[in-house]
Amino acid sequence: MPANLPPQYLKVEEEYRKATTPGARLEALRELYRLLPKHKGTEKLQSDLKQKMSRLRQELERGKGGAKKGGLSHHVPAEGAGQVVLVGGPNVGKSTLLAALTNAHPEIAPYPFTTRAPQPGIMMWQDVPIQLVDLPPIAPEFFEPWVPNVIRSADAALLVVDLSSDDVAEVALAVLDRLAAAHTELVGELPYDVEDERIRHLKTILVANQRDADGAADRLEILGEWLGPRFPILAVSGRTGQGLESLRTAAYHLLGVVRVYTKVPGKPVDRDRPFTLPAGSTVLDLAREIHRDFEHSLKSARLWGTGVFDGQAVKRDHPLHDADVVEFHVS
Repeated sequence: MPANLPPQYLKVEEEYRKATTPGARLEALRELYRLLPKHKGTEKLQSDLKQKMSRLRQELERGKGGAKKGGLSHHVPAEGAGQVVLVGGPNVGKSTLLAALTNAHPEIAPYPFTTRAPQPGIMMWQDVPIQLVDLPPIAPEFFEPWVPNVIRSADAALLVVDLSSDDVAEVALAVLDRLAAAHTELVGELPYDVEDERIRHLKTILVANQRDADGAADRLEILGEWLGPRFPILAVSGRTGQGLESLRTAAYHLLGVVRVYTKVPGKPVDRDRPFTLPAGSTVLDLAREIHRDFEHSLKSARLWGTGVFDGQAVKRDHPLHDADVVEFHVS
């Protein structure tokens, strides 16, 4: 949990946890967003609150009138440590990247608009599963109306472009413009001074695919001049595998989470599947993640990891770091 949260925020946060209806949860989230100090240290929390408000508004709208206007809609249940969407124009290689990085087997063809529905797959970064979701292409002449809702509900995005195309920068800008018109903005860094809760800002890496293509280096330089100030750029090749391990790592860090392992007193650390929590989470947050009632029975905790000696007793509000190991003692 970020530091310097006012007491009023913590009180409303407890009300949010106890709320039993979507309407009550939405009102509590709006109050949390109003009370949250707006600075760089709360960027991730601001984004999380906006995402939760967006989901609740959609839930309430479905309850009022069934399916929303516009025809078919799609929802991809989140899995793993976070959901990262693959966004881009036609034929930029998103499906090839999905197949190369995950266990998914999407249809891949050398013609545009092959993908017409969300295609999820699980990508592993070390011992952490991350869900990638390939989406239909976005172009000035083609835009599935349900795509922004899927993007808005994700945790991060990879904006994929094609370094074999001379129009690489123009295609990327067209994607960004279409999404911005739908109140969905892909950004390299989350803003901390935007009050409009209708706008969903999604942290994004620009993935320059087909780095092995003829003329790719020159196009990558141009792309950097056009969009380098807005996004971190990572050049890869879904066909040859170049840069994919760096992409896995970058996607994990986009999520803004930490891995935490647990152990039972007197037994080895359970490293089969770590818990993943938002960066800045505390020992108490981990206890709640394990079980909602765990916080009430928690007597003490010991920690192995960053900034402590092995097995040091820590308080409930002790911040957790990546790869920490926590041993809980309960009553």
